[in-house]
Amino acid sequence: MKDVVAIGGGHGLSAILNGIRNIDDIRISAIVTVADDGGSTGRLRKRYTIPAMGDVRNVILALSDSEPLLHELMNYRFEGEDNMDIAGHSLGNLILTALTNMTGSFNEAIRITSAMLQVKGNIIPSTLQNVTLFAMMDDETIVKGEANIPSLIHNIEKVFYQNEVEANVEAIEAIHGADLIIYGIGSLYTSILPNTIIPGINQALHETQAKRLYIANCMTQSNETYNYDLKDHLDAFAKHDTPVDMVLIHSDPIPDFIRERYTRQNSTEVLDHGNCGIPVFSRHLLKFDNNLVRHDPKLIEEAIRNLL
Repeated sequence: MKDVVAIGGGHGLSAILNGIRNIDDIRISAIVTVADDGGSTGRLRKRYTIPAMGDVRNVILALSDSEPLLHELMNYRFEGEDNMDIAGHSLGNLILTALTNMTGSFNEAIRITSAMLQVKGNIIPSTLQNVTLFAMMDDETIVKGEANIPSLIHNIEKVFYQNEVEANVEAIEAIHGADLIIYGIGSLYTSILPNTIIPGINQALHETQAKRLYIANCMTQSNETYNYDLKDHLDAFAKHDTPVDMVLIHSDPIPDFIRERYTRQNSTEVLDHGNCGIPVFSRHLLKFDNNLVRHDPKLIEEAIRNLL
């Protein structure tokens, strides 16, 4: 039995988990960012002073074996103007908030929800604090708040927390016990690095005996990783003292008409120019839905199965 730890947030982490959950003889732990402060999550954080639960909800559903109707209920979003109390909130976010208030523990709220939804794996928020992410841009502008960071047309120099952040002990234990650690897929500066810059997690990533794999994004993000190639992504990991041993990147050709659509949105393909200095494995990983480029969980499963 091998222990696999996936670190990230957003829909990219869910795509990885949707794939590797089907691999036999592994135990999965997902370390999830709680720095999100936009939308429903941001409003609930502000009102109840609790960690962000939106990415946690997505990961719960990615590892859940429950009935499809329960998935739909957890993702159900109430309609109406956002200034109304319930409007804009997903039911899953409200359930996690209620359970956190009832039990006094975000970890316990996740455990109860995971049991209800028959989750295959252990879901761990990277910290139990209500944290605010900051970014310093290349012109030394400081941006406060995860949701605001991608809104400025500047290159990001680094992300950081102004206050001391304590790592979730369960996250440290999972990293120390891992056989493989996976970073990604997803927003480099606002989904992956917000976990790895937490001192306790960062130290554990340096101490672990596990191989540390980065599953690279297929396309850049216009105001976060504009015009980055693979080496630029790895340089960002290094700048944030986050160790990477190897990379998994797509080898699929992207159709020109889809590539042109992304170009209009200031997004380009992430390419490996052979200058990374660590092993890079190229595999078929992509699917094309509604003219969008997406990682295919089944192809991720096959690639990780082979690496293991």
